[in-house]
Amino acid sequence: MADAANEEWKTYDDFALGIDTYRKPNVSLAGTFLSITFGGSSAIDMHFLDDAQVEWSASGPIVAAAGTTDPYDAVEVRDGVFFVNLPLTSRDRESITIAVSRATNRAIIAYSVIAPEKIEGTPQVTQQFWAGTTNEGTASGEIPHESRDLIGMRNVYRYSPNHLYEHVYISSQRYAWQCLQGAQFGHGDMDLSTVWKLDHGLYLFCFREFRISVASVWLHDLGYGLNTTGIFLGISAEGESMHSRAGGYIYPLGTVRYPDAQPI
Repeated sequence: MADAANEEWKTYDDFALGIDTYRKPNVSLAGTFLSITFGGSSAIDMHFLDDAQVEWSASGPIVAAAGTTDPYDAVEVRDGVFFVNLPLTSRDRESITIAVSRATNRAIIAYSVIAPEKIEGTPQVTQQFWAGTTNEGTASGEIPHESRDLIGMRNVYRYSPNHLYEHVYISSQRYAWQCLQGAQFGHGDMDLSTVWKLDHGLYLFCFREFRISVASVWLHDLGYGLNTTGIFLGISAEGESMHSRAGGYIYPLGTVRYPDAQPI
């Protein structure tokens, strides 16, 4: 087997090709108006025009004028639970991803932005997160929040016949990964990560890589579904911003629990 440490590190383009093979199919939100209030008085309003375009506006930490139009894709991860992504074209190097439950009328917003320059030792793609409520009814259940539930968990993720990865959730701030099959075979790292809990068994898992300029947002269904839906935002080999869809199946390998001292 080739020494992975001596091979050229793969680019975003290399590993992203085909990583959406086992992603759940898109659903249309055409005709839906969805408004999410978050962070107190901030809001994002979305009118889904058809199967692929959304007209939206936002105030607060995300600002967009009324009438802004962008593409979107949506997946129904579980009955009444949607993963909605806006790979923005109205502005460069940004994406907005929303996990929303119509059962609880609660949501998580993830805002990913590629910084102008890469700084050694710092992920170039930054992410911010907020819990929100929708306009579709009274919110119920727990408010979405950062979670430690995945710490100690070890899973394998199959995204295509040629994409197989292992994740080990190390702490509230980091996870380790290695590629078991695919373009990055033999490569691995430990990167920054964030986990939020949306509902029972539903976790928004996000990571920001150090070696290459890419970040990702996933909604893991660790209940009976054992599937994941995600997106990437990063810099391509040509130096351009790039959006990719992803998704697949989850195979749990086991979980360890710390008896006394706990990770950060």
